[in-house]
Amino acid sequence: MIQEKITLNVRYAETDQMGFVYYGNYAQYLELGRVAAMKKVGISYRALEEEGIGLPVKSMNINYLKAARYDDEIKVVTTIQSMPTNRITFEYQIYREKELLIEAETTLFFMSLESGRPIRPPKFFIDQMKAFFS
Repeated sequence: MIQEKITLNVRYAETDQMGFVYYGNYAQYLELGRVAAMKKVGISYRALEEEGIGLPVKSMNINYLKAARYDDEIKVVTTIQSMPTNRITFEYQIYREKELLIEAETTLFFMSLESGRPIRPPKFFIDQMKAFFS
């Protein structure tokens, strides 16, 4: 299992007229968590793209439990529970202190940037991930 935690402060521009984080901005928080989890493994999106591989989002599911507000310090916990195949699934929890605000999941797939077609993950990706799942 892979787990990474990042801490963010909600910016004013991320909130709506009511002072709550605009719901669409949570997708950006999930992306920041996903990038941090990949970096923990030693893989960057840039390295994948340089190899001609994209990781587009296939699905995203968010359960909004409570709203974050301007200037809240939030923690995004990102987990990869299982070894990726041709897809990789990330699970997330977003907290304000110990209060759970959001539960979410995204599934991404490996795609050739040249053809736009799904592909298998590259060997270097699988090799990096194996260390966390053996």
